[in-house]
Order: sequence, then structure tokens, then C-alpha cells
Amino acid sequence: MATKLEVGVSTPGRAPIAAATLRKDNWKKSPLLTFIGLSAFVLYGLIRTASQSDYYVSAYHYLSPFASPCVSSTCAQGASEFGTFGAFPAMVPLAILTLPFLLGFRLTCYYYRKAYYRAFWQSPVACGVPEPRGKYTGETRFPLIVQNAHRYFWFVAVLISLINTWDAIRAFHSPTGFGFGLGNIILVVNVVLLWSYTMGCHSCRHITLGRINHFSKHPVRYWLYERASWLNGRHMQLAWTTLATLVFTDAYIALVSANVISDLRFIG
Repeated sequence: MATKLEVGVSTPGRAPIAAATLRKDNWKKSPLLTFIGLSAFVLYGLIRTASQSDYYVSAYHYLSPFASPCVSSTCAQGASEFGTFGAFPAMVPLAILTLPFLLGFRLTCYYYRKAYYRAFWQSPVACGVPEPRGKYTGETRFPLIVQNAHRYFWFVAVLISLINTWDAIRAFHSPTGFGFGLGNIILVVNVVLLWSYTMGCHSCRHITLGRINHFSKHPVRYWLYERASWLNGRHMQLAWTTLATLVFTDAYIALVSANVISDLRFIG
């Protein structure tokens, strides 16, 4: 095991350069912004899911993605589309059946690994900057070995995306029947972006065309692979965009539910 003196610039085998790094750019900016952004989302998500309030607009069936599916018997009337499993105590997320899998899917995502490895664990904090540890075990031990379960979390994420899609469709409702408002646009945009992020996952690319050597013999799967690859090239942007749309969607529904603002209605 490396001693304190063998960490960073003193690591055996490293070029004899006294400086910690020769980088002259502001390399601390990116991990710092990532740390702030991810921390802000986690804090917001914890507060909203633990509050168990203002997550549903009964008049238009607007259900926050943070509370979907709502499976507690304490859920607002009309919010439990898939049944309930008893009364959840305070601080327990109403969507406890799905949120752990979504968290697992995000945490094991290849992009998010890079993001929080650098921003939170400094492993390493940036390219060309030595990390403050003398030993590296990678993803071979607990808890990081769980990263290898990403492909399995993907399957559950697809199922949850279907539930979110149902929520968006169900929301085209008003007291007089079909309805359409600003909340519907927000819900649909959020769902489309969530699908884009999910289907652009590296696991999806492997599932569509993994272990196939003759692409011409599988034109449908190759077409799906190309679509997934196109989304994968934008995976980082979609990862951040979907965090923003999740917060925006939840915040909008919370404000309408709490009667702070009114939903802008176009029909119904």
C-alpha cells in the first residue's frame, strides 16, 4: 500500500516533476459546478419527496414525477393509479417502489460516474491532475462493484418511463373531459427528454446490437442502434437537461397544487 509520501506527485513511476499539475487552465471550475449542480438536485429531491405534499393536481391529473407511481394509502385521491401498499410514515417517498431504481440507474450511468467521481471523490478531479489516493481498486469492491448492475437498472428505468408516459397521457383531462394546458406541455416535454436520456444509454446501444457481427442481416436492430447512438452522443447534455426538467415539472405541479399559481389552460 502506498504511503502518504507515495501519493499524487510522489507516486512511484511518475515523471520527476515537482508541480502537482502543469495545467494552466481553470480545471477546478468544471468539477466545482458539477458538485454544486448535483448537490442542489439531491437536496431539492430529498426535500420534495420527504415532504409528501403538493405533488398532485386533481382537477387535471397532474402528478409529479417525484411521486409517481404514488403507492401509499395516504396519497391524494385519484393519484394512486396502480394501487397502494399501506400508509407510509412521514419522510418516506410516496414513490418508494421506483425511486431507488431510478437512483440506481442514474448513479451507475457512465456519464454520472465520471461526474461524481471527479466532483465528489476526486478520482481524479480532472485529467492530468493526480488524485489524492495511493491505491486504486476501481469497480471491483463494494460499493463500486454495484456499478456493474447498470444494465439491469436500465430495464427498470424503461418500465418507469412507461409509467411517466401514462401520467402524461392521463393528464389530458379536465373537469369537462379532454383538457390541455401548460402543465400538459411541461409533462410531455419532460417525458420525451426522459425517454431520450434512457434510450441513449450505453446499455441500450448494447441491447439493440450487442454481439451481432453482421449488421446488414439485422436492419431493424441496426436502425435502432443508430438512433440510440445518436442519443448517446448527447448523453451528457440529456443527463443534465432531464435533471432540470424533473425539477421544473415538480416545481410547477407543486405551485399549481398549492394554489400559488393557476395552470394556463388552452382547452378545458
